[in-house]
Amino acid sequence: MAEEAPRAEETPSRNAQRDAVARVREASSFAVQLPILGRVPVPRPEQLAFFAAIGLLAAVEIIEWPVALTIAAGHILIADQHNRAVQEIGEVLESV
Repeated sequence: MAEEAPRAEETPSRNAQRDAVARVREASSFAVQLPILGRVPVPRPEQLAFFAAIGLLAAVEIIEWPVALTIAAGHILIADQHNRAVQEIGEVLESV
């Protein structure tokens, strides 16, 4: 009797890939559980450093507050777009 080859979703490498994707998704977002507000997302440390630097530049009046807010908003939008692109790539790789 010939042994059947395992289906794609049952292979160990497929399961390892799914586990890796899940760990990356979990690590890319951090959140703090607050009593009244519930789960509040916290930016990654490198993003916090960027926002702190922009805030410091605005606080010492090297740049104006509207400029600092515009830069921060642009940074958030770019990071969000990057995260969506990475997620779509991961979904495509998952389906292969």
